[in-house]
Amino acid sequence: MFLLEVGNLKENFAKYFSVEAAVTEELKHEVFRVRHAVYCEELGYENTNPDHQETDSYDARSLHIALRAQAHGRIVGCVRLVQCDPDTPEKLLPFEKLCTDAIDRSIIDPAQVDRRAIVEISRLAVLSDYRKRKGDSGSPMAISEEDMGTRDQPRFPYIPVGLYLGLLVAAELHGIEHLFTLTEARLARHLSALGFRIQLIGRAIEHRGKRVPSVIYRTELMAHLPPFMQPLYDQMKQDMSRQYACEPA
Repeated sequence: MFLLEVGNLKENFAKYFSVEAAVTEELKHEVFRVRHAVYCEELGYENTNPDHQETDSYDARSLHIALRAQAHGRIVGCVRLVQCDPDTPEKLLPFEKLCTDAIDRSIIDPAQVDRRAIVEISRLAVLSDYRKRKGDSGSPMAISEEDMGTRDQPRFPYIPVGLYLGLLVAAELHGIEHLFTLTEARLARHLSALGFRIQLIGRAIEHRGKRVPSVIYRTELMAHLPPFMQPLYDQMKQDMSRQYACEPA
């Protein structure tokens, strides 16, 4: 992987994108439309529907993050953090149902940690115009060596970095310590190389391709966050704190 010369990441990111807490119904509908475009129309993971919005029963207890393109002001990417049911915290998260026998519980057992402080990262999606490239793997979001450019012409993967910083901000603001997910091993490697430490916690299962149960320990990750990302993280935290404060009752 090439050394990234990103300059002022906060200022450069702001030229192209903003990350927002999707707390209003209007913004959530935009998020659901992105998910429909990616998960239903493009990849065929879910059935299309006349409303052109992809939703499920977990959305009501999820924190939704939206990525807005500055060029035209539309939402082009999203991710959510599924929280445990506060009334029945022992109720399994989606990945736990899929990975009952695949998780190595000697590494971490999701059933034994504070269920109020865990989430599952899911429904990560980016519109095809913002991720398509030669050799695209057909994933809702992917990172490859091509995204890093070359030693002479380095690039920076603003979209995945923006979404992951956004979900980390949401996690901090809601007291979340453990972020579980099902991910492609390759995506986990590339994100880890960028500074987002993702630990594999089990064997791969078949779920829309090979996926491995993984966890992010938020406090540990933030202690090792690359310094050049901190100003962007701080700006997102300031913005999203204000957005959550204005969240409809």
